[in-house]
Amino acid sequence: MAKFRIKRYNPEKQAEPYFEEFDYDFPEGATLLDCLNHIKWNMDGTLTYRMSCRSAICGSCGMKSNGHAMLACQKQAAHLLKDDTITIEPLGNMPVIKDLVTDFKLFWDKVDQVKPYLQNKEKQPEKERQQSPHQFKKIDDATTCIMCGACYSDCQVLEVDKNFLGPAALAKAQRFVSDSRDQATRDRIKELSKPGGMWDCTHCGECVERCPKPAEPFYRIKELMAVGLNEGVHNNIGARHALSFVNSVKHSGRLNESKIPIESMGYFNIKGLLDLLPVGLRMLLKLKIPPLIHKPIDDAKDVRRIFEEFGE
Repeated sequence: MAKFRIKRYNPEKQAEPYFEEFDYDFPEGATLLDCLNHIKWNMDGTLTYRMSCRSAICGSCGMKSNGHAMLACQKQAAHLLKDDTITIEPLGNMPVIKDLVTDFKLFWDKVDQVKPYLQNKEKQPEKERQQSPHQFKKIDDATTCIMCGACYSDCQVLEVDKNFLGPAALAKAQRFVSDSRDQATRDRIKELSKPGGMWDCTHCGECVERCPKPAEPFYRIKELMAVGLNEGVHNNIGARHALSFVNSVKHSGRLNESKIPIESMGYFNIKGLLDLLPVGLRMLLKLKIPPLIHKPIDDAKDVRRIFEEFGE
């Protein structure tokens, strides 16, 4: 016998959400969605959630189990039990409409922002624009995204910055930036380099943990960053930080922590440099200022040789 602790909320009747518990002795092999269906069909018909294919294809049944986003049809209930209890909540970073149903409007707005369609000014061919298996491999993983919202739900940046595009939209952007048939790569990268874009990712990797498919948004974001650097779109804090990081290690074998913040902000970005002053003063008072004279490691030449080997 398992206890299903489900977060309920009906804005027409309740001022605040609450948890309701259901006891159900589920059969072996039952998925979480199977259990929810049993509860709805046999215990409480007012329980509300989304579902469709039951095969981890449509992405409709995204929700949180024990604090993490997932597809209810993809996980067996037995694997989710903690002290004979499964806690179920709606996806995060989205307004709740009712019970486990969330409003995806902001999610779709962010996907629309990256212009998720091919931009090609050449004359339309008679049949199709072809690409080689090698060319398709660059976008293969991103094409597996089913827009379930699991990565968006658990993105830690979105919890504090609603302006961030989010992992799903950025993964969708990579699918077109790296598409051999698209001709708007540089324009796309310029847009994605603005505040709220790819460089605002904090590299927590939570989106990879929650993604039910091989899309793995964080790695797609890293690929976007690489394209941005290769395209020379460096007029932003994120790109400058990455370049300063690389140059520091290449030069001395370690990070020059006094120089990196200044180079990241930009030597001529007066406002940005002034914004660093309060942090610098607090570090000074706490005696946390890094050495002003940066010393390379003993074998710095070996580190430089690694960079030369890879053509950096």
